[in-house]
Parts: sequence; structure tokens; C-alpha cells
Amino acid sequence: MKEMRLDKFLAEMGEGSRSQLKVMARKGRITVDGIVEKKTDRKIKPGMQEVTVDDRPIAYAAYEYYMLNKPRGVVSATEDSRYQTVIELIEDRKRKDLFPVGRLDIDTEGLLLITNDGDLAHQLLSPKKHVDKVYYAKVEGSLPTDAEKQFLQGIVLSDGTKTMPAQLKVLETEELTSVQLTIHEGKFHQVKRMFEVIGCGVVYLKRLSMGSLTLDESLKPGEYRCLSGEEIQKLQHHGKEVKH
Repeated sequence: MKEMRLDKFLAEMGEGSRSQLKVMARKGRITVDGIVEKKTDRKIKPGMQEVTVDDRPIAYAAYEYYMLNKPRGVVSATEDSRYQTVIELIEDRKRKDLFPVGRLDIDTEGLLLITNDGDLAHQLLSPKKHVDKVYYAKVEGSLPTDAEKQFLQGIVLSDGTKTMPAQLKVLETEELTSVQLTIHEGKFHQVKRMFEVIGCGVVYLKRLSMGSLTLDESLKPGEYRCLSGEEIQKLQHHGKEVKH
């Protein structure tokens, strides 16, 4: 790995601003290879040299990838003055530049990718890529008998926008109707707006998958895990290749 400034390394790992790190170094709180380092502009080789702050080893991560089962009541944002954010749920994060890839409404649960890989996020969110997003929903109201056909033809939303063809599958019909819906874009409140057009209201919504990434069902709402190397590779390949 290329050399980088010590203060840049520590700032990226969330240990403080460059000015704060200078003060910490002057106080002897930072070491490199076991030796107290008072100059934060020196160059180091991440991964090849041991850096500590207050005797804590600081590992470097250029990119981080987390799968989160987003719970209700948490916002898909990096910061918010009113609600807890999805980033705050990632307690093990090393980097301070993580963000959610796309948004889930505050009352929507399910799969959310948290990363700092901007190129991957762009590939997955680009309207030109048409990456599949699969949802499980419970809706109230009677589904029209031709609902699946309407979704397949594309739904004209209340503002006149027509959605891309979507695949609707009815799973269960009781007091509420359970469905699985696959869409290939991510318009604002899209799933809820599509069902509104056909006279139904979404009372529960959970995202099951995005591209090649499927929610790990062992994760309870609010829980997360790092993506495996295979999952990251598949996502990167999927983001580059997918197009309908």
C-alpha cells in the first residue's frame, strides 16, 4: 500500500481532526512501531507499521461494507437532528465516511448496504443500470384481479410518472394481502405510491434484496455484519454488468 501521512491515516479512521491529532501527538498519545511520534505529518505505510492511539492499535480500512437489517424508526442518513441514523447502528465501523446506499423510509425494514465505496454505490443506484430490488409487503384494500398485469405494464404514478415494468407476486390473501414485488428503479416512496394508484395501502414493507445481495435472515432488525469477500465481488460485478 502507498505511504500516507499519519494525520490523514488517523483522521480517516475517525480518531480526530488534523488539529486535534497534532495536540494528541504533542502529548505523546500516538506511537508508530512502539515509538512515540510527535509529528503527525510524517509518512507511514498502513498495514505494514503498527500505529496506536492511547495504546489502542489502529487498523486501516480503505473501504468497509456492511449489511444492515434496518429497523423501523431509524432514518437512512449519515446524520439527523431528530432520529437515530443507520450509521449510528454500525458500532464497529472504522471509517467516518460511511453512508447508506440508497434510502429506505423511516417505517421500512430490511436490507441496507452501508459503505464508503462511492463507485459501487453509483453503479447500484444508477437509473441506467436497473438493479433489481425485491420487497416483501403487506397491503390493505382489495388488489384488482389484474394487479400483476398492471405492475408488469408499469404503473402511472399520481404525478404522471410511469414506472418501469415490475413483477408482483401475491403470496397470501387474508385480512391483509402479502406480496413480493421486484422493481428495477428507486423513485421516491415508489412502492407505496404504486400501490396507492391501484387503491391499496402499504402497512408493512421490508426490502429482501438489492442486486446480488440478499438479506441475511439471521440478522434481527438493527443487527448488521460485514459483507464477505464473495458478496463484495458479486456486487461489484453485478453493478457493472446489470442492464435490462
